[in-house]
Amino acid sequence: MNKSHIMKAVCSVGLSAACVWGLAACTSGSEASGESGAVAATVDGVAIPEDEVTSYIENLRGQMGVTDADSWGNWLAQNSYTPESVREEIVNSFVQRELIRTGADERGITVDAAEVDGYVNQMKQNYDSDEKWQAALEQAGMTEDEYRSEIELQVKAKKLQESFASDEEPAESDLLQYAQMYATTYDGAKRSSHILFDSADEATAQEVLDKLNAGELDFAAAAKEYSKDTGTAENGGDVGWDKTSSLVTEYTDGLAPLEKDQMSGLVTSSYGIHIIKCTDVFTAPEEVTSLDQIPSEWTESIKSALKSQKQSEAYQQWLEEYKEGADVVINPMPEGLSYAVDMSKYQTAADGTDDAAAGATDGATDDAVDAAANGATDGADAAAEGSGAADQPAENADAADTARTEQPAEAA
Repeated sequence: MNKSHIMKAVCSVGLSAACVWGLAACTSGSEASGESGAVAATVDGVAIPEDEVTSYIENLRGQMGVTDADSWGNWLAQNSYTPESVREEIVNSFVQRELIRTGADERGITVDAAEVDGYVNQMKQNYDSDEKWQAALEQAGMTEDEYRSEIELQVKAKKLQESFASDEEPAESDLLQYAQMYATTYDGAKRSSHILFDSADEATAQEVLDKLNAGELDFAAAAKEYSKDTGTAENGGDVGWDKTSSLVTEYTDGLAPLEKDQMSGLVTSSYGIHIIKCTDVFTAPEEVTSLDQIPSEWTESIKSALKSQKQSEAYQQWLEEYKEGADVVINPMPEGLSYAVDMSKYQTAADGTDDAAAGATDGATDDAVDAAANGATDGADAAAEGSGAADQPAENADAADTARTEQPAEAA
């Protein structure tokens, strides 16, 4: 794990992401200072309890399995952190969180209760009973009302960033610059379509394949009639370009030897039996002088990416200015905190402390913002999509990545 990614380590998926952020759910008043009474920071008079920061860090240690002093100290040294720089990054993330909350309110951004209900109900569906759902919440240390509040804040944060979107089209010069990069990167990309059959239905798959080879069936029509992949069937089985999609290995292996208009035999994956047809092959031109030299789908992706970049820049500028105008006070780190270890036993480089300070700064300004405004909203998104593990409320981010990449023919 790289340094300055400590916030992203704990913003995983679904309930677990909201549960971790839920540690801050009670920091909504100047008297909310936790059991110890210590205040880590204040934002326009709103207190961030030291206990909440400590709980967050201890939760992080638990997720990473570095709960004993030596493993924690070694992890800090290996990633050029210190207990102080970890605290600084986490405190800054809580500050960003409070700024996002108040900033969204000032910009008139609201979230309907029905929208929150939708996310919460989708998450509940991952649990066999209300008892298991309540047990998961209890394990995460929050009530359902606190979870709902967390989802509301996450959705609000997402809408806040979206409010900086612009309808202005990217400049032609920028589009061409990125188009050249796309062309270079995706040279040799293949577009394909497929027909997916149940793994137990090999006889039907072979019959359809034989008819396709004999010219008795049109591939697109066959996909609409037979394919179990409802996401692509209506579009003639179109999967998109292999280098811009996430496809399972068996599929890409089956596509690799095909040239344009060639068709595979039966290809078996964990999703069933595929018949794959290569529908196009992209050969990069020596120089991109016009957008029509690359697939239109890529042009739209470039436009979307440039618009997102501009939106993000506008949002970051607003957040920096908003923070400058706020009364933010960060108090010194108290002594005797549970995660404070003597780093003289673990430092692996003389400049480790300097690197840690730099990493903490980067984390506070970049990753903490990402986690609060982007990563934290993944909890809301995942709540709508489902965590995929009813009995694992603290499932990590790798599971989410696996779920996204292991699709038989994911087009985007």
